[in-house]
Amino acid sequence: MSESWDDLRKKSRNLENAIDLKLVSLSKICSGNVTGGESSPLISSEFTYDTISVEINDMLAKLSELNDKMTQIKATGNAMMHTQSRHRDILNAYRTEFNKITQNHNINLEREELLRGSGLLTSNSSTNSLSRRDMYLKESQHISNSHNMVNDQISIAIETQKSLKSQRKAFKKIQNRFNNLANAFPRINSLVQRINIKKRRDSLILGLVIAVCTLLMLLYAFH
Repeated sequence: MSESWDDLRKKSRNLENAIDLKLVSLSKICSGNVTGGESSPLISSEFTYDTISVEINDMLAKLSELNDKMTQIKATGNAMMHTQSRHRDILNAYRTEFNKITQNHNINLEREELLRGSGLLTSNSSTNSLSRRDMYLKESQHISNSHNMVNDQISIAIETQKSLKSQRKAFKKIQNRFNNLANAFPRINSLVQRINIKKRRDSLILGLVIAVCTLLMLLYAFH
């Protein structure tokens, strides 16, 4: 059984929110902001990074499938087309950010291995500061994406409100027509009743005239 547009859109939003949270967690792991202190070695969180990476990959694949299903549904208005385009843009943005985090993580791993091999691995506060700054920028971007999604939902609500108003006007016109027809039926019934009364009156008058004429003919005959 094919899923409806509302079901697909709801699943996409929930999955996008889950991916957004996973990307924030992954970014924190790569920046060293994990349990155990900011100076803990990056490689100590490698298992957590791999686990979250696999989860994000799976969720991105599912989100891509949902977008494909949404695209297969024929758009019935500008709001629906805008929503489809918006979900595709969000998917591309998440893929880009995930690839960027993965590349940075691999670069940091290689650099850490080099520093370990040379015995120069130390706690570098400036590097941590830059990493935290990148993390704050990413979180700010996530908040901006959330605001954009809210604006999209408001636009859809406005389009829906306009559509409901136009439908209400159409139903009101149909109701007025039914009311006019209902008001016209009593008039027709009243007209038919008047016609029937006139016919009965004419029949009575004709019968009375015939009776009078017959009586006069009988009187004349026996006179």
